Amino acid sequence: MSKAHVAGLDPAGLCCNLARNQTPAMIRTGQMASFERHPKMGLAFETEGRDEARLGLIVLQADETIENEFRRIIPSSATLHVSRVPSGREVTTDSLSEMENHIGDSAKLFPAAISFDAVGYGCTSGTSVIGIERVGELVRSGTSATAVTEPISALIAACQHLGVTRLAFLSPYIEDVSSGMRTVLAENGIQTPVFGSFETREEAVVARIAPASILQAAVQLGTNPDAEAIFISCTNLRTLDVISAIEDRVGKPVFSSNQVLGWHMCQLAGIEPATAGLGKLLSVR
Repeated sequence: MSKAHVAGLDPAGLCCNLARNQTPAMIRTGQMASFERHPKMGLAFETEGRDEARLGLIVLQADETIENEFRRIIPSSATLHVSRVPSGREVTTDSLSEMENHIGDSAKLFPAAISFDAVGYGCTSGTSVIGIERVGELVRSGTSATAVTEPISALIAACQHLGVTRLAFLSPYIEDVSSGMRTVLAENGIQTPVFGSFETREEAVVARIAPASILQAAVQLGTNPDAEAIFISCTNLRTLDVISAIEDRVGKPVFSSNQVLGWHMCQLAGIEPATAGLGKLLSVR
């Protein structure tokens, strides 16, 4: 028998002796055509309502911190959905302003079937540049939400909740970005007579500032008698692990961007946030 016959080819090597239910594709991949056909089985199922609180969070592309800290604030009984918005590697008024062109599209990436109890835009400085009302309009242009908030509105609500009107303000950013945030707070009745900054414009640097450095800077500012409380600005700073320690040292409430935003979203959704070790704000009902 010729080698061509042994290989299953005709002597001219031009055609294959295919099994009746084999295809050339099966031959190429080495598959055998020995499967049996089964009728389709339509399986029964039921649907049910989902009555847990639904929260949405729009996170900056450059933010490395907020999601991890939010998981410690939002109760497990709620569902948190996250979308990202393009953002610059450096924080300037121009890069912050550019986000206005993308927030609506980022909100559209949330599941369309959901009507959220609350959606948060996770940028303190971005809100000061774009505007509180405009951020709300952009979010609602892309998704259905009963309430929309961001760190500045959340901070204002937190100050009202604890009766605070004068803050020691700790910022990681350059002067023109920080001054814009302080101006918006002043317009809403909150003064920042004490101020200090790490003076960096790089998001990757902000995300890597050691919590011990944040603690030291916050204590240094917070001991000033002109301040009733301390605010640590920026969702990319790792703050949750030092808030209680700062409060213990200075004897004043401490707010941070992630803490107030998570707290406010829970308030708006009618649910209780986690409280353990996260500062006076989350422990006062």
